[in-house]
Amino acid sequence: MNISTKQAKIAKLARDKPTEALTSLAHHIDLEWLHGAVAQTRRDGAKGVDGRTAADYAVDLDGNLQALLDAAKSGSYRAPPVRRVEIPKPGVKGQTRPIGIPTYEDKVLQRAVVMVLDPIYETEFSDASFGFRPGRSALHAIGRLREVTMSMRGGWVVELDIQKFFDHLDHGHLRRILRQRVRDGVILRLIGKWLKAGVMTGSTVSYPKMGSPQGGVISPILANVYLHEVLDTWFENLVAPALSGRSALVRYADDAVLVFAREEDARRVLEALPARFAKYGLVLHPEKTRLLRFVRPPFGGGTPKPETFDFLGFTHYWSRSRSGYWVVKRKTARDRLRRSLKAANEWCRIHRHQSLGDQQRALCRKLLGHYSYFGITGNSKRLQTFRFRVERIWRKWLCRRSQKAYISFARWEQMMERYALPPARLPTRSWSP
Repeated sequence: MNISTKQAKIAKLARDKPTEALTSLAHHIDLEWLHGAVAQTRRDGAKGVDGRTAADYAVDLDGNLQALLDAAKSGSYRAPPVRRVEIPKPGVKGQTRPIGIPTYEDKVLQRAVVMVLDPIYETEFSDASFGFRPGRSALHAIGRLREVTMSMRGGWVVELDIQKFFDHLDHGHLRRILRQRVRDGVILRLIGKWLKAGVMTGSTVSYPKMGSPQGGVISPILANVYLHEVLDTWFENLVAPALSGRSALVRYADDAVLVFAREEDARRVLEALPARFAKYGLVLHPEKTRLLRFVRPPFGGGTPKPETFDFLGFTHYWSRSRSGYWVVKRKTARDRLRRSLKAANEWCRIHRHQSLGDQQRALCRKLLGHYSYFGITGNSKRLQTFRFRVERIWRKWLCRRSQKAYISFARWEQMMERYALPPARLPTRSWSP
């Protein structure tokens, strides 16, 4: 029986027993299952505390996986500490956020457990949830949000911001939530070990009593399971039916937006949210969690201009279509554009002495990656701005290769004929240098 067949069997069992906890799951994890987990685990990730790379582990892959399987099934597996590194926090100068780096072997075992949990919770997760789920992406969440706001003709939007969600995830609540659907001792024991695993910062190991390190393979699904109960089911089963007007939720991981047709409904929910999250040990940011007016402007004008809001890197705003109708448009958020340009500037500075061909190929990949995410209808101006600014940044650092490296604009135009960058366009069109 191959892995997809086993996962289909787990999913069917979860659908057939929607109110029961599943007790027999770990037997699906065998050597073939672990090989499947290896295939889905990045081989170029940073090293964990043991210093072993994927290549090191692959020298005796079957032997290592068999030993890992035996340790996991017998209960003798010990989760190694997670190496913590601080990376710059996007959009906040001088601040960092912690990222946890498990060992490669730990990543493989975590992936194996995720492969068991995915088919169970995919039968339960809300249609409003998009983060880290098979066949769903941030762009799907963006599309759903536009559908919702357009169908309501706008409304009132509540932006949610959870303070340090991954640091404050309560282990006790998480275990209780998991046991509602999973009672397999091997699976729960492994998750418990990962929650208790130490965190190594430098040469010091600490043992946090709450939280799940960002960067761990298991963390995204645990976060989704947690917020499924904290927010999704609460809102859809208890809150929305009690409101007087239409409402909708769109969530991607710990980023969420609530949309309401009526202002009074939005204010009632906004008042209830802090207590709901506090019940599970979470705190909403008092300044970033806000209510804003996003009502569609009337054709005749005469009302306050609707506010804009950012979600998943896009600014959402009302604007006229080519036909003259009011529609919700999306453009690259200013802070995200600034961040991307800063990254491009730093790359060009560091790599300015490479050959022009190598630099061109790398910049093409970066631009096409930017287009693939931000290349949506209505965002062409921001795409063009990004490309224009990247080209100017590239020229600036090439001019600083040496004191005699100045490139006139006339010569630059000639160079761009040979070392062209991809034009700003939607990602459905192919391009190659």
